[in-house]
Amino acid sequence: MRHNPSLLILSGLLSATAALVAQRPAVTAADYARAEKFLAPNLAGLVVGGSVAANWLPDERFWYRNQTLTGTEIVVVDPLKKTRTAYADCGAAGVDCAADAGQTGSGRGGGRGAGRGGRGGGPPSSDGKPLNVAPDGSRAVFVRDWNLWLRDMKTGAERALTTDGVRYFGYATDNAGWSSSDRAIVSWSPDSTKVATQQQDERNVGEMYLVSTTVGHPTLRVSKFPLPGDPVMAMVHRVVIDTLTGKTTRLQMEADFHRATLGDDLSMADYNWSPDGSRLALASVSRDHKHVWLRVADTATGAVRTAFDEVVPTQFESRTGWRVLWDTNEVIWHSERDNWGQLYLYDLLTGHLKNPITTGEGPVMQIARVDAKTRTLWFGANGRDKGQDPYFLHFYRARLDGGPAVPLTPDDGTHAIQLSPSGRYLVDTYSRPDAPPVVTLRAGDGTLVMPLEKADISKLVATGWKPPMPIRMTAHDGRTDIHGLLFRPTDFDPSKKYPIVNHVYPGPQTGSTGSRAFTPARGDRQALAELGFIVVTIDGMGTPGRSKAFQDAYYGAMGRDNTIPDQIAGMTELARRYPWVDITRAGIWGHSGGGFATTTAMFRFPDFFKAGIAESGNHDQRENEDDWGERYQGLLLRNGDGTDNYDAEANQNFAKNLKGHLLLAHGTMDTNVPPYQTMLIADALIKANKDFELILLPNQNHGYGAASNYMMRRRWDYFVSWLLETEPPKEYRIGS
Repeated sequence: MRHNPSLLILSGLLSATAALVAQRPAVTAADYARAEKFLAPNLAGLVVGGSVAANWLPDERFWYRNQTLTGTEIVVVDPLKKTRTAYADCGAAGVDCAADAGQTGSGRGGGRGAGRGGRGGGPPSSDGKPLNVAPDGSRAVFVRDWNLWLRDMKTGAERALTTDGVRYFGYATDNAGWSSSDRAIVSWSPDSTKVATQQQDERNVGEMYLVSTTVGHPTLRVSKFPLPGDPVMAMVHRVVIDTLTGKTTRLQMEADFHRATLGDDLSMADYNWSPDGSRLALASVSRDHKHVWLRVADTATGAVRTAFDEVVPTQFESRTGWRVLWDTNEVIWHSERDNWGQLYLYDLLTGHLKNPITTGEGPVMQIARVDAKTRTLWFGANGRDKGQDPYFLHFYRARLDGGPAVPLTPDDGTHAIQLSPSGRYLVDTYSRPDAPPVVTLRAGDGTLVMPLEKADISKLVATGWKPPMPIRMTAHDGRTDIHGLLFRPTDFDPSKKYPIVNHVYPGPQTGSTGSRAFTPARGDRQALAELGFIVVTIDGMGTPGRSKAFQDAYYGAMGRDNTIPDQIAGMTELARRYPWVDITRAGIWGHSGGGFATTTAMFRFPDFFKAGIAESGNHDQRENEDDWGERYQGLLLRNGDGTDNYDAEANQNFAKNLKGHLLLAHGTMDTNVPPYQTMLIADALIKANKDFELILLPNQNHGYGAASNYMMRRRWDYFVSWLLETEPPKEYRIGS
C-alpha cells in the first residue's frame, strides 16, 4: 500500500500538537468558579469591624456602631478616662441613634466639605427632574427647559428663577463633555438664599453622535462634545441668583472655558462663599490649564477683582483645593511651585504671599480642617514618613503662620482621620493593602490615647484569600523608585513559571494601583491571578501622588510613553528578582486611558508584550473630550505640512507594528470615550493586514453595565488562550 508523504507529515504534526496540548494544564469551569470567588460581590461582608464613624458629644466623648462576629454593638468612648464601653443598643448607651454619622455618612474625616454647598435627594420636581437642595433643606433648584427653577420643599410650589435660557445656552446645565446629567450645577450660599451658577453657551460647539442598537429605527444621541483644537468651545457666563427675590446678577468678567475649574467637571467644588453670602471667591483656569486666577466677586453688584494668579509651564494641579479665611482676608492656596504640592498663605486684599504653610518633600493631598481662630490647619500628605510606601497618606498639624508640621499618624499604613470639634482628639483609621484596618484614638498632638478597633478578617481568610504583595522597582530612568502591587494564585507554587499580566492605567490624573487602603478585592486582579497568572499594577512616572516632576514625566508625549517604559522596567526587574515570573509570556490590559496605554504597549513595544486587551481606549486625543488632551498634551498646534503635535501620540499611526495578539472592546453608546476611537485602531489594523479581535458591546456606555461580566469572562479567556496557551472553558457565565 502506497502512503501519501504529505498526509504522513500532517498526521505527525497533528499528533505532536495534540501531545503538546495534552501536556498543558487544562483550565476548567471549576477553575473559573474558584477565581470568581475572589470578586468583590462574593467577598462582601467577610471583613467585620475596623470601621468607626464617630458621633461626637459636647463633652468630647463619642460613640459609634461597631460590627462584631455576633452582631452590632454601640460603643461609647471617654477620651479623658480612656474608657471604651460597649452596649447592646442606643438606649442602653444613652445616645441618640438618629444622629448616627455612620448612617448619614458625615462622620468620616479628611474631606474638604465645601462641595456645591447643597445636597441631593428629596422628591424630584413635578416633571421628574433631580433636585439640588439648599443646605437648610427649605428649597431646591432644578433645570427645566434650559432655565433654573425653584421648588419650595414644604409646599411643593415651583417657579422659574430665569426665563432667558434657550437650547444649548441654558442655566446650571451639566455637560462637561465626558460627563453630563440632568442635575442642576449650582453652589449654594451658606444661608441657603443664593446660588452661584453659570449660563453655559454651547450653541456653536461641535457635536458627537451615538446610535442605539434596536429593532426598527435606531435612536440618534446627539451631544455637545468639544474636541482639542476646536475653534469654538463651550463657555460659561458666571451668575449669582437670589432665590428669594429672583434677581440674577451677572459677574463682571469674561466668559470662562467650560472646564475652567480646578476639578474635572462643572461641579463648582472650588467656589468659596463668605459666611453672609456677600462675597464669592472662585478660581478660573485657562484652556490649557497653565494659568489660574483667584477671583473675588461682590454677589450684590457682580463686581469682580483678581486677587492673584499663577502660571506654570505644564498644567496646574490643585485637586487638594484652597480655602478663604474671610474673617482675616486670607487665602490658603495649593501650589506645586517647589516640585511638591504645598500650602501657602496669601493676603486676599493685596494678593501678596505672606508665607508658606507647609514645606518639605511629599505632596499635600488634602486639607482636613482649618481653625482660623487658633491659626491651625490639619492636612494629609503622601511620602513624608520615610521608609513607608510613598503613597501612604499621613496627617499633620501645622500653623497658618508657618513652622514645622506636627506628625499625627505615625503607624505604617495609609490613614483617614476624624477630628473632634475642639481638635483635641482624633480618631485614626489606618490600613495597608496587606493589613486590615486598625482604629486608634490619638490626642491632638499625635500621642496615642488608646486602641479602639481592629478589623476581623477570619471569614475572609477562611475562603483561601491572600493579600496582594506590595512591590518596589526602579523606573526606566534607572533612578526613580516606582511602586505597585503583585497578585499571585492562592495555590502559588514558587517552583513553577507563571505568565505575567499588567493591569495598566497611565494617568496623568490617577494611577494603576489606586488606594493603598485595605480592600478584599481590587477589580478582578486576584481572580485573574487565580487562573495561573502573576498580575501586577505599577504606578509609573506620569501619575499623581508624588512630585510635580514625577507626574509631568511624559507631559506632551502621551502616546509615546503612557508609563509603558516604566511598566516594562518594573516587570523585567520582577522577573530578575523572582524566578517564577515568566517574562517571555507578558500580557497587558486596561480600560479607557488604560486601553490607550495597552495599544501603546502592543504597537510601540511589540517584542515585549505577547497579548493585550484594550477596552474603551481613547487612542487619539483629537477624538477625545477637549480638556484631557489640552491639559496633559498641550493645545493642538498645526504645522504647515498638515501635521500637528498630536500625530506622534495617535496610536492608529503605529498599528502596523503589531506582532502579538490584540483584543479591542468598546461600548457602542460610550458617552465618555466615543467608540470611534476604537474604530480608528480597527481601521488602521485592517489597512495594515493585521489579525486582531474586536468586541462591540451594543448599547453599553463606558463602564459596560450589564455586559461587564461578559467582558470580564472574555478577558480571562483571552489570556488563558494566548499566555497559558490552553483552551478556556466554553462560555463560562460569571455571576450565575
